[in-house]
Formats: sequence, structure tokens, C-alpha cells
Amino acid sequence: QVQLVESGGGLVQAGDSLRLSCAASGRTDNTYPMAWFRQAPGKEREFVAAINWSGSNTYYADSMKGRFTISRTTHKNTAYLQISTLKSEDTAVYYCALAPGRLGAYREPNEYTYWGQGTQVTVSS
Repeated sequence: QVQLVESGGGLVQAGDSLRLSCAASGRTDNTYPMAWFRQAPGKEREFVAAINWSGSNTYYADSMKGRFTISRTTHKNTAYLQISTLKSEDTAVYYCALAPGRLGAYREPNEYTYWGQGTQVTVSS
């Protein structure tokens, strides 16, 4: 089993920047890509960004390119999502996900086995 814990969310002003963290623990001995998804009120969960095991490849939703940056630590067990120039439409619960034993980076939620509880980001204008 793998546990994912997100942190870094909160209430911010439009135009601010924010960095979300996702710490993986438990049976993390396999290779695994990590990803971020988000779900706004009344909307379906949407893909934000993914990073492969080595960190050499990143993948973003088209609408997220430019303001979102995904990264992971050299020890691989923590992923980050840096969001710049926050907008009100970025208000959502942000979820971290992990796919054990995989090498690529994937945009489909069904590729991921483990999910965190989410961290709320609220952008005030």
C-alpha cells in the first residue's frame, strides 16, 4: 500500500503563486510516475500534469501549460506542483496520484492506482 498526502493549499489572492506538495510513503520501492489532477465545484476531475519516474519527462494538460510546473525530489517520493499567477478558475481541490510499477507519465486517471485526499486551493479575486 502507498499513502499520498497533499499539502500547500489554502486561500490565496489572484495573481499569487502557490506550491503544492505530495508526499508518498509506504511501499514505494517500485518505479512510479506521479500526477496532479483537480476538481472544481460542480465539475469533473481534470488532469493537470504528470511526471515520470526519473523526472526527465513532464506532461501537461494544454490549458495548464505555462503557469503550472510539476517536479519531484531526487529521492522521487515527493512531487510538487508550482502554480503561478493564480486565477479564480484555479479554485479546486487538487489531488495527487501515483501509478506503481510504471515508467511513463499518463493523463488518464484510470492509469493511477493511489490517490491522496486532496488539498483545497481557493483563489480570491
